[in-house]
Amino acid sequence: MMNHGSGWWSFLRFDEKQDNPRINRALILRVARYGWPYRYSLLLMLATILVAALFSLVPPLLYRTLIDEALPNRDFGQLNLLAVGMIGIPLLGGLVAVLQRYLSASIGEGVICDLRKALFEHMQMMSLRFFTQTRTGELMSRLNSDVVGAQQALTSTLVNTVSNAVTLVLTLVVMLSLEWRLTLASIAILPLFILPVRRVGRILRRITREQFNLNAQMNALMNETLNVSGALLVKLFGRGADENRRFARRAAAVRDVGIRQALIGRWFFLGLSVASAVGTAIVFWLGAYLVLSGEFTVGTIVAFSAYLAQLYGPLSSLTNARVEFATSMVSFERVFEVLDMPLDITDQPGARALSKVEGGVRFEDVSFSYCEINPGEGGGPPLLSEVSRVQWHGHGIAFPDLLPSKTTVDESSSDEAIACGDEQPRWGLDHVSFEIKPGRLAALVGPSGAGKTTVSYLLPRLYDPMEGRILIDGHDLRDITLSSLAAHIGMVTQETYLFNDSVRANLLYAKPGATPEELVAACRTANIHDFIAGLPQGYDTIVGERGYRLSGGEKQRVAIARVVLKNPRILVLDEATSHLDSQSEALIQSALERVMKERTSLVIAHRLSTILRADVILVLKDGRLVEQGSHSELLARGGLYAALYHTQFRTEPEASLH
Repeated sequence: MMNHGSGWWSFLRFDEKQDNPRINRALILRVARYGWPYRYSLLLMLATILVAALFSLVPPLLYRTLIDEALPNRDFGQLNLLAVGMIGIPLLGGLVAVLQRYLSASIGEGVICDLRKALFEHMQMMSLRFFTQTRTGELMSRLNSDVVGAQQALTSTLVNTVSNAVTLVLTLVVMLSLEWRLTLASIAILPLFILPVRRVGRILRRITREQFNLNAQMNALMNETLNVSGALLVKLFGRGADENRRFARRAAAVRDVGIRQALIGRWFFLGLSVASAVGTAIVFWLGAYLVLSGEFTVGTIVAFSAYLAQLYGPLSSLTNARVEFATSMVSFERVFEVLDMPLDITDQPGARALSKVEGGVRFEDVSFSYCEINPGEGGGPPLLSEVSRVQWHGHGIAFPDLLPSKTTVDESSSDEAIACGDEQPRWGLDHVSFEIKPGRLAALVGPSGAGKTTVSYLLPRLYDPMEGRILIDGHDLRDITLSSLAAHIGMVTQETYLFNDSVRANLLYAKPGATPEELVAACRTANIHDFIAGLPQGYDTIVGERGYRLSGGEKQRVAIARVVLKNPRILVLDEATSHLDSQSEALIQSALERVMKERTSLVIAHRLSTILRADVILVLKDGRLVEQGSHSELLARGGLYAALYHTQFRTEPEASLH
């Protein structure tokens, strides 16, 4: 169980020994700020609620007038007016309801838009660590389900609570003005409403908690198996039938708990219906007695019977209003969880933008671990996957928060999770120092897990080092704005990512204002123009989800063309071509040679031809820089590089080395 009174959870507190959730004033004020831009619409909507409530009070009075006056007096003129009123009042009330719905929808959709923009902008500023250790489905839930729930807190819960309160007060006023004894008899059954709400609310809380867990399991299965990679894995191993059975079990569990919830809800409403029937019977009996005693009119009884429905409905809703409001605020609280997560990679005060870059790169005693941040201990921002579950205890529904606390980073498949799972965290880099002169090529070599990718991630500041510093042209990366740093560094990763859009759109992502001529020139440099031109729609051909309609070599060449279009001064790339056919490999190698020309390049090298062209070879092992120098120098030392050369690199034909 998390500490509810510490950190950025302090704005929302719970009394674990009580059923009712407590809502902090700060949370209410923060929610109100999202409604503030729509304050005039909210005021107008509240006015429509009042008008609609007033209109709803008129028909019973018309019934009373019809029975007590028009019919006994055989007044046809009054009868006609009452008939017009019985048509006109509902019509006017309906028009007011349409206006109210328009205002409610405008406010709700506006709040949704504002919250989604705030969440998306904040997520865009989160570091790579956040995304490598957060489930995509959870992020989508925050942007969709939670935001919609927050909108409902403002429009649905607020509107219903205010509407019920106004209707209840006005109805009681009218009923008291008609006959105070019947009014007291009507509200005497209030305990019959409160007891079912409290009892059934506790049961629904437990069932809804189970429902959220089962839904989360079902959604997780869908998210894992219905994306391209998951579907491919299922098909390759022929596990479609097994996955169908697994999904059927989870869907059936969701179905069963939904049936239980619906059945209990129906029993709940049955109890409320019985309570309403008891109240109605009491009013009719007492009213009839007063009529027989000559103290009451038949029209008043009819009016009272109509008002009872307007009394008991809001009364049953308001008995649980506090818990409903508290549970509806859970969505806001979940949204604020994300918005309150600190940013660990940001522009420092006074950070400068680099207008011109020569390309000199220097690592000075750099150390880095993927366990740099200790969430919850003041060491950095917590990860979304590490936030514990929050249970809302009350007489209503409980809303579980995140996945169970045991589902943390140890379930991730990333290297970060592996490193962070050790008792003694493994260093990604350990006191690494080297320098690359402007316009030179540096080749990173070393066994798997040596820290090569970590170096490539630190240079564009996807992470910050724990110790030491990284400089470009003598400027510490932390003193440079992130936008200008991104403008001068281009990166081609081993796993190329393309949006499910056209080839043109994927290329223009690097430079939205590029001309068609620039686009073609970049593609010619990357040896991909002829291929694109031969596609059915040319540059407007859709590449498919994650670019799956293209081969590995084609995707890599599109990625290279995208970097060429960006025209960065510093190039970082993973030269993994071992999984490609010889023709694609040759095209990519030729493209890379042209791209790296006159640029500072940091290459995770997998081919001896690239290593031989390098101005400096950096040899990494277990996060340490164990050797650096030229090919001949390192061979002469007979160290790790020489061993790698004889076991991995020497397999290339000698002709390809020159």
